[in-house]
Amino acid sequence: MTTTTLAVLVPLLPFLGAVAGLLLGRTAPGFVRPLAVLPVLASLALAVTVAVDQGGGLAINSHTELTPTGSVPIELGLHIDGFAALVAVLVGVVATCVQIYSTGYLRDDPHYPSYAALVSLFTSAMLLVVYSGDLMVLLVGWEIMGICSYFLVGHYWETPEARAASLKAFLVTKLGDVPFLIGLFALATDAGSFRITTVLGTVASGGLHHPTVVALLLLAGVAGKSALFPLHTWLPDAMAGPTPVSALIHAATMVAAGIYFVARLLPVFQASAAAMIVLAVMAGVTMVGSGLAALAQDDIKRVLAYSTIGQLGYMAGALAVGDRGAAVFHLLAHGAFKALLFLAAGVIIHASGTNSLAAMSRMKDLRLRVPDAFWTMTVALLALAAIPPFSGFFSKEAVLGAAEHVATGHTEQAPGASGWIVLITGLVTAVLTAAYATRLWLLAFRGHGTEAPDHGSQPVTMTAVLWVLAIPSLAFGLAFGPLPDWFDGRDLTPVLTTSVLGTGLALVGGIVTYGAWRHTTALATRVPLGAVAAHPDADAGHVEAEAIASHEPVYGDVAKAPDPADPGRLLLGPLHRHAAVGFHLDTVYSVLFVRPVQAGATLVRFLDREVVDTYVRGAGALPRWLGTAVRRAQTGNVQTYVSALLAGTVVLVVAALLVATGA
Repeated sequence: MTTTTLAVLVPLLPFLGAVAGLLLGRTAPGFVRPLAVLPVLASLALAVTVAVDQGGGLAINSHTELTPTGSVPIELGLHIDGFAALVAVLVGVVATCVQIYSTGYLRDDPHYPSYAALVSLFTSAMLLVVYSGDLMVLLVGWEIMGICSYFLVGHYWETPEARAASLKAFLVTKLGDVPFLIGLFALATDAGSFRITTVLGTVASGGLHHPTVVALLLLAGVAGKSALFPLHTWLPDAMAGPTPVSALIHAATMVAAGIYFVARLLPVFQASAAAMIVLAVMAGVTMVGSGLAALAQDDIKRVLAYSTIGQLGYMAGALAVGDRGAAVFHLLAHGAFKALLFLAAGVIIHASGTNSLAAMSRMKDLRLRVPDAFWTMTVALLALAAIPPFSGFFSKEAVLGAAEHVATGHTEQAPGASGWIVLITGLVTAVLTAAYATRLWLLAFRGHGTEAPDHGSQPVTMTAVLWVLAIPSLAFGLAFGPLPDWFDGRDLTPVLTTSVLGTGLALVGGIVTYGAWRHTTALATRVPLGAVAAHPDADAGHVEAEAIASHEPVYGDVAKAPDPADPGRLLLGPLHRHAAVGFHLDTVYSVLFVRPVQAGATLVRFLDREVVDTYVRGAGALPRWLGTAVRRAQTGNVQTYVSALLAGTVVLVVAALLVATGA
């Protein structure tokens, strides 16, 4: 087979597996698990083969006109360069691990057949986005991922949280998709084609008429899909779905699609300095805000969700300084260790037998009960905190190094302001990332919560996957040497200045968090837990010093009180309550958008019922009354008709006489 044929099969096999899984899920349940795992596994093998054939050399292009349009043609095309080849391998690895993991995690779930089929369809859609050489075909995969996320996040549809989260994810991403679609049409109109290579050629020749408008329209869709400020609020709530779905969305699909799209079309955004600065501001606010919010979360999956938002901010920051190699490098490294973090969290949740114990304040002695999750999650957290020699150090330093080069004027691929914004916020986020990673590790594995029931050992399909993902989490960063040959050729070697600064700040964040944990733990041994339960918004030191009036709900059950040894409360202080709810951004959206829409809907309902319906009812009543009057006049009695005729004659005669007399 040719490389092009193999590339076509990469997204096609998971799609066929999804269709077969949906058709045979009820009639032949024994085929569900093989149909979930084998097509995705085969797709991974083909993606690796395509990557080897592509070899980081010239891009593989193939296209055929999908349908005659009479104007801008829509083509079924492939465009596989080094970026696409490696990202497709990442998607295949994570999807395969998720499908294998899910056979154990959801082994007793009655909805597993539909779940597995949707995961395969999700994978197929992302692979279509990665390999697509035409923007309209890319849009198809883009939108299929949106509907798959709606169903998968709402997998536990019996719970109101899952229903609300799925609807929120769908609506927020669609809010960005509307201007995104307009931007695609504007881009294709200027280029005369939806083919990506043609679009990039048009940009290179200066044929893009309104680059700032087009870039900002596209950024709206990217912000929604990749959970960048201000359209990031759906991602933490999406944790209501199954944990393997969270791993898939956060590591290799959905949120990675927006970053990959900008990397693929980076010259479009570089054509506008204003758009690059806007992207840098979005990245900076996303990084710092998500780091603060993660430090205040109690649910382990929400911590990881805000962590993903922050790492997406790093990727967007690399793009804002014009280095898509650093962005995709961090995308690949992050995909490995973030999938590992979520799947390890799933092992913890599965061991407790309930999602309610995802609260870190209630975890105790987990390092002894789930050793596989403990060791592998430790590796992933070190990679997340960018501690050398773990993979996150090399990929994050590539981002900071690129920002430093732009900020200091060594390169002019982006405005200098973008470089300074990304560099400063990236270094601040390095402290916050290490802080919340350390806090998560301390509370999850050395916490003082309540003893959870032990549900026995975990299936080997779950624990084996953790060790598989631990390998790239530890070693992938060492690929910084050969990777430039697959990308744009820019050096990804860590820069001394940012390496020292970034690592030093990360160590400071971890050490300060550990010291705060030791301090609060010591205070917790002297303060009755009931006092903390009565004042859940205060740290143990304040409770010991004085009685305070809390504005948060009072916990009636001491076992449900916040962990008095939570260092996040001490580190954030009065900022904690605001960070815990995402700085009230959902409230702002509710005031600005939700309530006006609800008020408008109420007004429309009133007008429809009281005005339109009244008019319709009145328009029907008048003919009905006339018909009733005419019907009553038609009695069928001849004497009545003669009497009416005589009476009418008399009336006419009298009227004629009156007229004649008056004349």
